[in-house]
Amino acid sequence: MHAQNYRYFVSKDEKTMSTPTNYAGIDIGSNAIRLLIAHVVETKNSIEIKKNTLIRIPIRLGEDVFTRKIIGNEKKITLMNALIGFKHIMAAYSVIDYKACATSAMREAENRGDIVRIVQEQAGMAIDVIDGQEEADIIFSGSEIAAITNDNDYMYVDVGGGSTEITVFCNNKKVAARSFPLGTVRILNQGFDSERIEELSCWLKETTALHRPSAIVGTGGNINKVQKLLNKKAKEALTYSEIKHLYRKISGLSVEERIQTLKMDEDRADVIVPAMHLFLTVMDESNIVRVFVPKTGLADGIVRQLYMKHSLTD
Repeated sequence: MHAQNYRYFVSKDEKTMSTPTNYAGIDIGSNAIRLLIAHVVETKNSIEIKKNTLIRIPIRLGEDVFTRKIIGNEKKITLMNALIGFKHIMAAYSVIDYKACATSAMREAENRGDIVRIVQEQAGMAIDVIDGQEEADIIFSGSEIAAITNDNDYMYVDVGGGSTEITVFCNNKKVAARSFPLGTVRILNQGFDSERIEELSCWLKETTALHRPSAIVGTGGNINKVQKLLNKKAKEALTYSEIKHLYRKISGLSVEERIQTLKMDEDRADVIVPAMHLFLTVMDESNIVRVFVPKTGLADGIVRQLYMKHSLTD
């Protein structure tokens, strides 16, 4: 029996003033899929996302797509089971609205239409397959980034499993953006693409010569892990020399040694090296020595969008 296709789990009439209004964001990435359930607290100057639960499942759709061009049956079943489970968890949290976004691996999967259709039929869940720029736009607004860096000129860099998204802001306005098919799972399966790396380098040199951002805002699970390994506090910058030193240390260890000595999860221990390599490449070519890590991602951005949508209609 197919699940009912519904968007709301609790009607607005059923909400009480004492119960937080929960929203859910689902990020279907190349390395992992994530469910974030959160409510939003609005202050005079900003809105703050209060996380109720975050679930991450390292399905690695990119392992199939970047080698076979399709999502195979095993990963398709795992994805379906995870999303059906997410649906039940959202109901338990009385989520009133959700959105599921799929990124690089799903974009490139030749059978993505079948996957989206099956998920709709069997899980009653709609999936939006978004491009790299939309992904970047969902994650952040300029004012929030400026509050982190204390600077109006910065570069947003998200290194994912299938792609790297870069957006340059000047005076809190987007002036340049590009998505590159360079991601950690893709690199593990295909190796570094020298042509793509050269394309990235040329674009960075030309763009930063025009706009000169002074800092990077980095997102993604790997740069979050780097921040933790460097014992950095929130809003404290990671420096180029610190990242380079850690990169040399980690790349000199086997995956097993990273798991044992650095207490990394297995699905993090292999992708962190290509992720750090990409961040160092971006810093080298743009001549930027600071990275700020706000620990936010696509799922957070989805929750923020849902909150804003409902704020306008309430």
